[in-house]
Amino acid sequence: MAAVAWGRCLPRVWLRRRAGPGCGRHYRAALCAELKQPLAIEEVASRPVRPHEVRVDVHFCGVNFADILVCRGQYQEKPQLPFTPGMEFSGTVLETGTDVSTVKEGDRVIGVSGFNGMAEECIIDHKTLWQIPEGVPLREAATLPVSYVTAILALEHRACTRPGETVLVTAAAGATGLAVIDVATNVLQAKVIAAAGSDEKCRLAMRKGAQSIVNYSQGSLKEAVRKLVGSDGVNVVIDAVGGDVFLEALHSLAWEGRIVVVGFAGGTIASVPANLLLLKNVSAMGLYWGRYKEQNFPIFSRILSSALQYCQQGCIQPHIGAVFKLEEVNDAFLHVIQRKSTGKSLFGHPSV
Repeated sequence: MAAVAWGRCLPRVWLRRRAGPGCGRHYRAALCAELKQPLAIEEVASRPVRPHEVRVDVHFCGVNFADILVCRGQYQEKPQLPFTPGMEFSGTVLETGTDVSTVKEGDRVIGVSGFNGMAEECIIDHKTLWQIPEGVPLREAATLPVSYVTAILALEHRACTRPGETVLVTAAAGATGLAVIDVATNVLQAKVIAAAGSDEKCRLAMRKGAQSIVNYSQGSLKEAVRKLVGSDGVNVVIDAVGGDVFLEALHSLAWEGRIVVVGFAGGTIASVPANLLLLKNVSAMGLYWGRYKEQNFPIFSRILSSALQYCQQGCIQPHIGAVFKLEEVNDAFLHVIQRKSTGKSLFGHPSV
């Protein structure tokens, strides 16, 4: 029933924004007024920017599973109703507060917001904006803050992945999964086994750089991995599925292997058998992207800057599976809920 609700159509009407910054300016935004109900597109009156804030013309905004969860009331963070979802975006600076010197009007930026990116514009603290280097398109830049920062944090900061090691990634055709393949293969020179739930998604993962693929809808993940690498196992697992897939991946770890939990797309949270951690001297750890932004911002900022640099240098190539218009927000959510998405889904500014 929830999927049906998200799929309700909204009028395809584009309301032109009124000219002029600050008060009197209006823009369209996707609003969650009631949990577990379709979002509405409404015209919102803008407010003045505070001294430390920046007004950004949003060109692209990422569609993340967390956005769907927060609109259902099932996410760790629970913003007060009504709110606008959207955790990451790219765009151009429209206006800056009096204390802002890091960016100026016209600069191309990416931003990490609480939940307000699914709109034609947003106001954000200047500290959570990063300038986009020359040569990096706004579309690709919008994919970096969540998926690629998660991938780099998981692989480099948490699992300490080394060149030549074998990385098993689940939900491999999703935005984070493809980012893990991209970073592990092209930045860290690791070998990747990509696990996904269909042959089509496995083929995509192979095209994006995985050395081996496993379709875990057709049998045991553990046995499939064993056939690929033998009894030694894999060095690192990045798991976004949870449940039985997590447990089979955990059993696939090599001596002193590391498994990093980045999500529970399968809907089930598994219990960790502690005896297995002891027998193989393996490490099981979590990665909550949002807490790094709050608890260790220097690391978060450094890694996001690294992602921008990798993109500028051509080391990574984000995969964008679909681009929706803002008024198609419920269609976009349904696309993700039904697991039709591959790579990153975005909302795109119609003039871009």
